[in-house]
Amino acid sequence: MDTPKKIGLLVGREWSWPPAFIEEVNRRNAGVVAEYVKLGGTRANEACDYAVIIDRISHEIPYYRTYLKNAMLQGAYLINNAFWWSADDKFFGTSLADKLGVAIPKTMALPSHSYIEGVVSESLRNLVYPMDWQGIVDYIGMPAILKDAWGGGWKHVYVVRSLDELIHHYNQTGTLCMMLQEFINWDKFVRCVCVGQENIMPIHYDPGARKYHVNENYLSPELRERIIRDARTLNRALGYDMNSIEFAVRDGIPYAIDFTNPAPDMDINSLTPHYFDWVVKAMADLAIERAINPPPQRERMGWADFL
Repeated sequence: MDTPKKIGLLVGREWSWPPAFIEEVNRRNAGVVAEYVKLGGTRANEACDYAVIIDRISHEIPYYRTYLKNAMLQGAYLINNAFWWSADDKFFGTSLADKLGVAIPKTMALPSHSYIEGVVSESLRNLVYPMDWQGIVDYIGMPAILKDAWGGGWKHVYVVRSLDELIHHYNQTGTLCMMLQEFINWDKFVRCVCVGQENIMPIHYDPGARKYHVNENYLSPELRERIIRDARTLNRALGYDMNSIEFAVRDGIPYAIDFTNPAPDMDINSLTPHYFDWVVKAMADLAIERAINPPPQRERMGWADFL
């Protein structure tokens, strides 16, 4: 009998999706088993016995990110690619979306308010000072969203309605690299849960209440088709197998406002049981397929040419 391939799960405090996913994979008897990864230190060039590792937490645990990069070196397929996740930021993603023809809000990256110890005025000779705050506001417009270019989970996100509010919140951001983005006064708001770059579930989402609604008729067929097409375009370009993408729809145009979320919310209380069941099964399908028939991932890294 062949030894089953293994899927490893790296998770934080989320309680609903991980056990449901492991149970779903293991009950299928597909020649693949799923389990939690257990780590206690990793040797250089240490072998990895996982065919697939699903990463839900390495953005908060640096050691996990270090482990995952070595795991890819050993041949594990990572959901998501730890090298790209380390390099990714929301401002680059927004620029990329614009290049790809996906509608975006007007957006600017801003210099940090403060800097780490050792950075002095001479270190900042390339920066223009003082900043042209009025010019920035004239370009973006008001209201606007001030948010961390490397952030997620609604941390360090501010709605600003005036120049004074913008400067006030900016002054609280420390060493973060912030970006200012046009606020889209939306008619409809959609969050897509994305699995495997192609499998897209557009969901009616209320960002104020942070709540999903089960409403299969929320979008017209034409708008739903465009949102799915744009979501696939972004996932293919970013290389994410697990993502969530938010679209604010204004005058029939879906603006991609947030789409670099490689560890998207999969909690049953957020998604509702309806969409939770979908994402458990879709992720099981994806992980099993990646374990049995992995597409090239390590081979696309520049250092792979030397192995």
